Amino acid sequence: MPRSAHAPDTGRIVILGAGPCGLACAAELNRLGHRTFTLLESASAPGGLASSVVDAAGFTWDLGGHVVFSHFGEFDRLLSELFTPEELLHHDRSSYIRHGDGWVPYPFQQHLHHLSPKDATACLRDLLTAHPADGRDVDEPADFGTWLRTMYGQALVDRFFGPYNTKVWATPLERMGSAWVAERVAPVDVEQVLGAFVGTAPPTRRWGPNATFAFPSSGGTGEIWRRLATRIERGQLRTGARAVAIDPGTRTITVDGGERIGYDHLVATGPLDQLTAMTVTCPVTLETAARRLRHTTVAMVGLGYRTPTTDARSWLYFPQPDVPFYRATNFSKYAPANVPGADTGTYSAWMTETSLTPGQGLDRQALVRSCDQVLRRHGLVSEQAPLASAHVEVIPYAYPVPTLGRDEVLAQVVPWMEAHGIYPRGRFGTWRYEIGNMDHAVKMGIDIARRLVNGTREELLASAPDLSTARVECRS
Repeated sequence: MPRSAHAPDTGRIVILGAGPCGLACAAELNRLGHRTFTLLESASAPGGLASSVVDAAGFTWDLGGHVVFSHFGEFDRLLSELFTPEELLHHDRSSYIRHGDGWVPYPFQQHLHHLSPKDATACLRDLLTAHPADGRDVDEPADFGTWLRTMYGQALVDRFFGPYNTKVWATPLERMGSAWVAERVAPVDVEQVLGAFVGTAPPTRRWGPNATFAFPSSGGTGEIWRRLATRIERGQLRTGARAVAIDPGTRTITVDGGERIGYDHLVATGPLDQLTAMTVTCPVTLETAARRLRHTTVAMVGLGYRTPTTDARSWLYFPQPDVPFYRATNFSKYAPANVPGADTGTYSAWMTETSLTPGQGLDRQALVRSCDQVLRRHGLVSEQAPLASAHVEVIPYAYPVPTLGRDEVLAQVVPWMEAHGIYPRGRFGTWRYEIGNMDHAVKMGIDIARRLVNGTREELLASAPDLSTARVECRS
């Protein structure tokens, strides 16, 4: 694509963070013919939150649950360029919620006929009260807990939405906003729910953008970003380079070790609170505001077993307070190569995710024991199955929490950064969970590259406010 005749004088671009957003930005700059950029990654390898690791026993693990689906043509084209059709495995989502001694198909609110008569009656009564038959509009309250009760009724909140979301966010729901919710909570069709009880309108199980998803046949999710990184020329991508200070006045970055790197534009894909703290001229009021932003830490416990992969389900939700994790992913089902020798006739692999508050102490051995016991107790792994591997990864910044007041903080911090040539992008740069999937990150990286080189509008961020009208429940 030729540079626009009215494009800005782009100059030197530095990108902080070689996750999906930073890599996509760098690749797009190359495609546009702009070579004067440097991509700095603090870790020893690219991939960021979408990295994968191989443990000592030969099991592959992602840093939390990722599946490949897309809202954007740019992301689709990227995958088609990086992978042959045979190198991506395609799945129909099969997910369930543990409830009592049984399993309720996802979405929970569309399958109330799977509950006991007592629970189903309570949920239906409160749901009908929350969704009056005369179609009256329900005012949208400010906090997430009240929003859930208003939309679904107290019984559904008590049995699923409340305990599950409290586990996921490690935050009281009354401290979270409700305007952030994106497309991950299925809307309730009361007639369909009622019809399921009498067999006239069985609910669909193929709701949502990840109803079908892809996964690399080998290498885990991180294989996508390893391949994309090979497109970045040597010298443009520097790993093991952690930024410790940014001076917008002199347009310089100081990296660990003291080296100073000049820039004209800075694309920062790391956490926004850390960005304000390392920006030397950032006003104290903005740094203080950014410290009000909240995030979760996630402990990923990957458990490999010497027993065949027989469960056909994709992932399972656990709202129970006596279960440490909120989700268990059938990782050997995603791709046979996730187990040693790609031998799913011998091995199986379950990946669990437990949310923590930042700085919370963690006994890794105790968590491994607890997760293993839960998988066996709930019938996902037999009591006799030998444990072949236990791998723990703690992700300090896992998900940005959409707290009350978040948008006010962003409205203060982000414009100041952009006015000083710093562009916070990606999941934690924007601090907006609702646009925090991998495809969103790639789109943001491509959009900011096009804006800096050609002066074009960033399509995703321009349309992002429209996302606030949708609904959220589960992570992708």
